[in-house]
Amino acid sequence: MSISLILVITMGALFAAGVYMLLERSLTRVVLGFLLLGNAVNLLLLIMAGEAGIAPIVEEGVADDAYTDPLPQALILTAIVITFAVSAFLLALIYRSWRLANADDVSDDADDVALREGAVEMPVEETAPDAEDTEFPTDDARSRA
Repeated sequence: MSISLILVITMGALFAAGVYMLLERSLTRVVLGFLLLGNAVNLLLLIMAGEAGIAPIVEEGVADDAYTDPLPQALILTAIVITFAVSAFLLALIYRSWRLANADDVSDDADDVALREGAVEMPVEETAPDAEDTEFPTDDARSRA
């Protein structure tokens, strides 16, 4: 097996594992799946770059096809930065979810369940929430405090 074939198989395994983990209900597994997908995309860009050549510094007497294209390397660096930023954001969301609900799982929404079961109309809440039930109090609750 050649090096390129091993990279293609590794990239396919990373894509498969990443998509599988993204479909889980645990937010931690979603982040890990996103990281796997980011690494798979980096491998895809590396594979698409082609054969390795010499550094892209123009010298006299060297054929144009001997140089390595620097664009895939720049795209990989950009993808690494974007993956890191989105991962940090997702970790912050997971932390906030854990602090509020002490749970890492994504629960079903009542509207989604009603749509899945074929309900024609969505259930609507008829009562307004009390000021004590919400995170942000109304003006009346502030004046009483």
